[in-house]
Amino acid sequence: MIQKDFQNNLKLYEYLKDFITPEKLQKIENLVNERSNFIVPVMEDIYQFRNAGAIVRSMEAFGFQTLYALENRNSFIPESSVSRGADKWIDIHFMQSNIDSLKKIKDKGYLIASISPEKTAINIQNYIPNQPTAVIFGTEFRGISKDFLDFSDVCIQIPMLGFTESLNVSVAAGICFYEMRNKLEKSNLNWKLTQQEKLNLKIKWAINSVSSGEEIAKHYLKNVKI
Repeated sequence: MIQKDFQNNLKLYEYLKDFITPEKLQKIENLVNERSNFIVPVMEDIYQFRNAGAIVRSMEAFGFQTLYALENRNSFIPESSVSRGADKWIDIHFMQSNIDSLKKIKDKGYLIASISPEKTAINIQNYIPNQPTAVIFGTEFRGISKDFLDFSDVCIQIPMLGFTESLNVSVAAGICFYEMRNKLEKSNLNWKLTQQEKLNLKIKWAINSVSSGEEIAKHYLKNVKI
């Protein structure tokens, strides 16, 4: 998350642009138009750092901006050798792994969907995300907890055609990100960021693209206020 002082500040962004190479600046301007918070992954107490890294890398690659990491006994720490810096470009919100956290996410306007092979689950190929959706992925081995399943508005399954009954959580997440992105691209939904959200994200990316970017931003704002 960028600091509040940095938000909605077009002049700050214009100032930071002078520190960025033309190639990087063009990439920022292009990619921000492909970002979305319409689908947000919710990770329930993931403990393998490599899985966390792979999940972050996949969601960033498919243009999803925000992830909710629900922690109980485990900490969500993306392994850098796997994430390859993807966590630098997304927003991760850390919360307690409980129903209250899911309620807070739901109160933001998200439908709660669990990825789990329940008998009543909808095949992901048939699921249409027609409203903002928070997609829960369960912890390794045990999957999504019963409380989370019961709280969910819908359950979605990835069809399995072999003897194996489940996928690694990072693989399941990658499949879901691909499917959801593909469905959004084909829809008429307003699934992209607002202009205000785009500006704030460009500021965040600009700061992350510059050595000592946050200090430069703070120095600029301090001088502007003088």
